[in-house]
Amino acid sequence: MGRSRERKKHYLQIAAVVFAFIFLLSTALLMVSLWENRNLTYFPEGSFGAQSVIEYNGTEYEFRDGIRTLLVMGLDAYTEADVIEGYTNPRQADFVMLIVIDDVAKTVSALHINRDTMADVPVLGLAGEKIGIVNKQLALAYAYGNGKVVSCRNTADTVSSLLYNVNIDHYVSVTMESVPLFNDLVGGVEVTVLDDFSGVDDELVKGETVTLMGEKVMTYIRSRKGLDDSTNSARMLRQRQYLNALYEKSLERAEADETFILDAAVLMADYMISDCASNQLTELAQTIVDYEFIGIRSIEGKNVVGEMHMEFYPEIESIKKNVTELFCAPKN
Repeated sequence: MGRSRERKKHYLQIAAVVFAFIFLLSTALLMVSLWENRNLTYFPEGSFGAQSVIEYNGTEYEFRDGIRTLLVMGLDAYTEADVIEGYTNPRQADFVMLIVIDDVAKTVSALHINRDTMADVPVLGLAGEKIGIVNKQLALAYAYGNGKVVSCRNTADTVSSLLYNVNIDHYVSVTMESVPLFNDLVGGVEVTVLDDFSGVDDELVKGETVTLMGEKVMTYIRSRKGLDDSTNSARMLRQRQYLNALYEKSLERAEADETFILDAAVLMADYMISDCASNQLTELAQTIVDYEFIGIRSIEGKNVVGEMHMEFYPEIESIKKNVTELFCAPKN
């Protein structure tokens, strides 16, 4: 009995901890048998630039060994007005988070990156080859490519360039329409409303505690237009709040229902793309559970109203701070 409970708790930790980081990936990490029969296709590794020495606060840093990364993307469709000429698809990376696994320190951390971040995005030709660079919102890097592995790799290359050419070892993308499905599977998630949604959804009253169900969860974690603070930075705060609450609710549901993890795995099977095979997903999940989680970071910067969209300009010093602390050591 006790052994069974411990085993279930262990699987629960795999599901819940990873889920809290990466928007619906957790249960997918558990569905090894479902992945065994999937025909995975691989886009060639990104052509990263040379990792150079980074000078920060008067000290020179260089990248160190023993670090693994997993880029997580929450995908959403975007309007026709945003379509870019070339090899494109109707998706954007609405949620971007880099999971950092430090095999030396035995820690796991996450870097939540603003989707509005202005970055150098590779432009792809019809065969998927890189034919140029444009300065666009990070979210639009996914728009180049086939909407699958090529788009994932292009987003990974964009994030790598933004972070001084850090290696992006693996990626996973999850479509955002799966969020309310999983949300309802756990029985809804309770949050205290952080913003004034008057005119957007009058049932979401600032300061009141509500249980998010169905599409209301998407209203809460995605809305910007019509709010006093329409920046993605404000939305990211709600997303992290929701993830923390979802983590706790997932723990409760998996403890109470032995079929929950399997049900969630089946639900998620059609909503994700990854370059990882089943054994890699399993190993990543095991590592994340075993290592110490040391928090979610973000890059500081300035929100600016652009000609068509909000634009986020990251502070160079904030990028350097995050990169040196997560990936580097002082140069000898």
